[in-house]
This record gives sequence, C-alpha cells and structure tokens, in this order.
Amino acid sequence: MSGPVTDADSAPLAVTDQPSAACVELSDSRDELVGRIRVRRALPRRGRRTIGAWCFADHMGPADVDERNGLSIGAHPHIGLQTVTWLLDGQVLHRDSLGSEQVITPGQLNLMTAGHGVSHSEEGTGHRGTVEGAQLWVAQPSGTRDSAPAFEHHGELPQVEYGNAVATVLVGELGDTLSPARRDTPLVGADLALHDGSAVLPLRRDWEYGLIVLRGGVALDDQVIEPGRLAYLGEGRDELTLDAVEPTRALLLGGEPLGEKITMWWNFVGRSRDEIDCAYQSWQAQDDRFGRVGSALPRIPAPPPHWQQPAAGL
Repeated sequence: MSGPVTDADSAPLAVTDQPSAACVELSDSRDELVGRIRVRRALPRRGRRTIGAWCFADHMGPADVDERNGLSIGAHPHIGLQTVTWLLDGQVLHRDSLGSEQVITPGQLNLMTAGHGVSHSEEGTGHRGTVEGAQLWVAQPSGTRDSAPAFEHHGELPQVEYGNAVATVLVGELGDTLSPARRDTPLVGADLALHDGSAVLPLRRDWEYGLIVLRGGVALDDQVIEPGRLAYLGEGRDELTLDAVEPTRALLLGGEPLGEKITMWWNFVGRSRDEIDCAYQSWQAQDDRFGRVGSALPRIPAPPPHWQQPAAGL
C-alpha cells in the first residue's frame, strides 16, 4: 500500500510548503497501481506536498482479493517518515525489519516509524472478499527523523460524535479527543463516518487542514467533495461544517505547518538529494541500514534517482 512517490507526484527538490488562508482548493487524485491494487493518490501533488506534517495519502481499492490475487508488496525501505495504515474493509499483513508481524483489520491502526531506516512488506492474508483502506505518511521533523525505527499497533482508537458524524481519531488530537498513537509533531488524522445531515468539527486556527472523501460525498462551502479529490482547506478556521449528501467516509488531515524543507523520492523523505543518494546506495548494497524482512515476497529494487541518470542523448 505504501508508495512509491514519483516525479509525477512531486518534483524531488527541497521545498517548504507555505500554508494558505482559509479556502477550499480542489485537486484531483492520481491513479496508480501499487502491487496489484489500484490506488488514488491525493497527496503529494505538485504545489501541495504537505498538510501539516502529512506528506502522502493513498486511497487503496476497493478491490476484490482472494488467496492468489491480493495485496503483494515485497520488502522496501523508508527513511524520515511514519506510515499510518487504516482499513475500511479486509485484512493486511505487515512484516518489518524489526521483527514485527501484525495483521490489521478495520478499526485498527498500524503505525511504523522509519527514522534512520526501516524496511517492511505488506501482504495479503488469504482473505477472500474486498480490501479497501488508506496509507498515509507523516514527515518526521528534524528532531526525530534520524532516530531508531519503531512499530506500534492499536486495536482500539477513541471515537467522538459531532452531530451526524462519528470521528475516529487515528493520530493526534481532534478537540479534546487524543489518539494513543505516537506523534512527532502537532497534528490530527481522523476517520469521519457521516450520516445524512450536518456535522460541525472543531479546528485550530493555527493549523492547516485537508479533507479526502473515501466513500459518498459531502458539501463544503457550496462545493461537493467526492472520492478522487483532495480538498485543501488552509488555516485560520475555528470549525468545519460538513453536510453529507449520502452516507460518507472521509479522512480529515491537519496539523501545524511543518515549516521544514523536504525532499521526497521513491519511498524516502529527506532534506537533500545527498541524503536520498545515501539511502538509495544502502538499499541497493543490501547493507545493515534497513535490516531484513522475513517475507517470501521478492525484495523491491530501487530505481536510480533521476538526477543520477545520464541526460537523454548524452
């Protein structure tokens, strides 16, 4: 489910995103194939890499899976980010170089911190039926991005009702409701289950926010947000009023603007091309930086960064 980021998503240059004032900026997600599963990539986009520290958002599926055809993503590496895995349907098996082996089902959360370097695989479980979910990345700040890797699983998460919506707080805080999951910057990631009618959510004026609809549709400031689009909401809002036009599931992402330049390429989040080059060389050399994953799936080789490739015709 995770990555990779390509040049079509975000030019691999060190960039600091600047938050906008309160707005509703709509952008289309981009279709990708990750493993054998179709995903809609809402973030990053050229011109909008981050929302708070959130730097990546894929909506996976829904896809039909069985014992032979399902999620099949072999071992691949990460640096400088946290992966947040959330399912609406189905099952996924997580394995990583820390020795973690964890099946995740709807209502549960997997959070892996890459720090200086970690590798993992994402696999089917033999589940027959439908799989659907979201894979999110959080860019780690300078204070923790070179730290040791870690993994945590949360079988239950706090929920709170706002009018006709039930919010499950995946990471961070929404109003007075706080997730038990690790957070390295002030932020929120919440799953919203909306019934017909309105919901008013509390926001923080000094944070920026975005909304990704996974199922259904919501009206926001006279615009209807449907699956396949990212609504960037800017900062300066005290609250957010959503009107469900049908039963809806959506993700609210927000946080304090990161305020740091980041370079994104493939499965890495760094601060410079030199950092990305070092990570790429370690993965290709199969040295100890990323460890080993106990998976039967083939290890995924990294393509060389485009700046290492000779220019066409030379």
